Amino acid sequence: METIEFEHPVARDILTNIRNRNTRPDEFRKLAYRLGLLLAVEATRNRGTSPVSVETPMEKTLGEKCNNHPVIIPVLRAGLGLLPPFQEMLPDSPVAFIAMRRDEKTGKAEWLYDSIQNLRGRDVLILDPMLATGGTAAGVIDYLIEKGVEEITLVCIVAAPEGIHRLQEYENLTIITVSVDRELDDNWFILPGLGDFGDRLYQGNK
Repeated sequence: METIEFEHPVARDILTNIRNRNTRPDEFRKLAYRLGLLLAVEATRNRGTSPVSVETPMEKTLGEKCNNHPVIIPVLRAGLGLLPPFQEMLPDSPVAFIAMRRDEKTGKAEWLYDSIQNLRGRDVLILDPMLATGGTAAGVIDYLIEKGVEEITLVCIVAAPEGIHRLQEYENLTIITVSVDRELDDNWFILPGLGDFGDRLYQGNK
């Protein structure tokens, strides 16, 4: 397993505003989109390409085309906040869906729904903005490995050390995050964190 803490001044600036409890829901969604674009660039850094010939207005030259498009899998519901920028970056990638919910009393993830096509031999990008205990991520990764996935990249905005530690056993996993935060509190929320990403994305100011 490899963990990449994405270092970019614009990403740090956006994350600061996302963390701010006073950031309004409409602005939060815009910030999530912008940060998602930066994460999409980082997550696709090592994608394979094939050489092609292209005619410019001046002459023929060589170029490159991306191949072997990864499957994008947002974990519902929070992962949907990162889906649009990844689709913009990877318009030819198929999208699959998984829904899981954490039991707030036990901290364990409960499986709710999936819509997955044939994944054997494919690479996947899992979109889940918050890596806390790692329970949800482990459940998704185990499921994908059973489906024959070869390489898995987990994209999140913030991650807790406890969650990263739990996922160390997966050799074919890369975690990309903007920040490895300090720790989890007694209720399994990330500190300093940014609150409940799904609530801030969809439910507005309660």
